[in-house]
Amino acid sequence: MTGRFPSPPSSDRVRPDVAVVGAGPIGLSIAWRCATRGLRVVVHDPAPGSGASAVAAGMLSPVAEAYFGERQLTELLLASAARWPGFAAELTEVTGVEIGYRTEGTLMVGLTGDDLAEARRLWAYQQGLGLPVTPLRPSELRDHEPALAPRVRGGALAPTDHQVDPRLLVPALRVAAQQAGAVLVPRPVQRLSDVDARVTVVAAGCGAAALTGLPVRPVKGQILRLRAPDGVAPGFRHVIRGYADGEPVYLVPRADGEVVLGATVEERSDTTVTAGAVQRLLRAGVDLLPELAEYDLVEAVAGLRPGTPDNAPILGPLPGRPDVLAATGHHRHGIVLAPITADLIADLVLGGGPDPLLTPLRPERFSARTPGGSSDRSTEGDQWS
Repeated sequence: MTGRFPSPPSSDRVRPDVAVVGAGPIGLSIAWRCATRGLRVVVHDPAPGSGASAVAAGMLSPVAEAYFGERQLTELLLASAARWPGFAAELTEVTGVEIGYRTEGTLMVGLTGDDLAEARRLWAYQQGLGLPVTPLRPSELRDHEPALAPRVRGGALAPTDHQVDPRLLVPALRVAAQQAGAVLVPRPVQRLSDVDARVTVVAAGCGAAALTGLPVRPVKGQILRLRAPDGVAPGFRHVIRGYADGEPVYLVPRADGEVVLGATVEERSDTTVTAGAVQRLLRAGVDLLPELAEYDLVEAVAGLRPGTPDNAPILGPLPGRPDVLAATGHHRHGIVLAPITADLIADLVLGGGPDPLLTPLRPERFSARTPGGSSDRSTEGDQWS
């Protein structure tokens, strides 16, 4: 970790303008943006960056993750992804911290005929939205990535889908927030009434449910990390997403030789790693990229995504509580949505008019329980994608 937040302010100092509950990518991005706009900011979290972002792959994939029935969410993903080049450049410039931002693009592939047919349905939908998806024959796929298995039947290129390393991103955001004047309070928040600030922003991931009554549920994801032998870079450059005998899988290469292989989607709230999930992920990964069989398996972990009933985040003031803003429920999109979430929430804190992008994302679209509950769960605030 580079740098530390200064000590919390004493009780006789000026009341903060903003208290952010949660120091994952969403909470820290909001804290950074608010602090750079001259606001007094505190961030409540007992263990910044220790939640889902420590597990996440970091794909910035608004095109590959444009799914049926999620058109409004896709528009939000595209708008945030468009901000990522500037966001990454600014973050690196102000902190001097490398965040692993890469722009080679994403290859989407199908191993079998059935896999390819399923993938083509989605690509046709994405093309119908006007998204940049270029179908590729098997020979063209291997021109891009010679390491792909000869069995792969076909694929497509999403050149504007990029990646970042969340394990580098969170420390950089923490440094940026520190340099802008944000202060860390290393204690959990059990009730909103425990927070003293003009505006409270709940960016507590799965912990937001107990604090606000919003319908945010944990969605378990198991993920593996491999490493290329002899410390060399992986034998492929693009993010690979695809189907292997019906198993959806992605592979994300890092410059240091790491490959992130994921991920399961389970309606469970435990973080146990299971042998079956490891077996399925490894089989699918090796089927698409045979060289992975010779890589070191260095980590098998599970995290909890904060899901919502419609898979879209919850952004905006709680009903009847204009002083409490929700910034949660990002599910698998917490990394890519960090820039736009931070800007939208900072605008609300400063009293600006609500952006039209927020209209379908406001908390009142759900029948929320009474805000302000209590919980003994951690409010780490991490998101992942």
